[in-house]
Amino acid sequence: MPTSTPLSAAFRLACFSFVVIGLVSFVYQQTKDKIIQNEHQALLQNLHSVLKEIPYDNKPDEDKIIIQKNIIYPAYYSGLATAAVIESTTAHGYSGDIKLLTALDITGKIIAVRILNHHETAGLGDKIELRKSNWILSFKDKSIADMQSVQWAVKRDQGNFDQFTGATITPRAVVNEVKKVGLFFQQYKAQIFHQ
Repeated sequence: MPTSTPLSAAFRLACFSFVVIGLVSFVYQQTKDKIIQNEHQALLQNLHSVLKEIPYDNKPDEDKIIIQKNIIYPAYYSGLATAAVIESTTAHGYSGDIKLLTALDITGKIIAVRILNHHETAGLGDKIELRKSNWILSFKDKSIADMQSVQWAVKRDQGNFDQFTGATITPRAVVNEVKKVGLFFQQYKAQIFHQ
């Protein structure tokens, strides 16, 4: 039985690679529109979730703007600004990036905060999710203008926000990011609402 030469082995490997790449490309092409549609539907649900207490009649997803790498979804009612939803990411989670939405009314008061994506430890850091605990609701009605900067921290750091037993890094990262978003809103409010 003849042994395979390095050239024929390389040829077989190249053919196999070509077939696999072709299959992956085919599956991607067949599913990419559905994936985009599902991601857009999830965005609309999240926007509605954080804006449900605020009147708005525009389509914030269609009016989105980007300032300083933050994606902003402004909300208007009868042409008047009512709120802004700011999508941001902190890299300071225990297990990496935490992506969140922060909704603020026109005065800068927080309407709601929701976690979009994270890789935090199950049973500890994942308590930032609303379906796991009510901790994320502690931001409601808070404002950068109403609290001193030092209060925007977890209690372990002498702030106003609870941390989780055994998981301080995750809530600290979220609190710091929400504070950063509030300061960003104060600085760029006129640009956000084109005033």
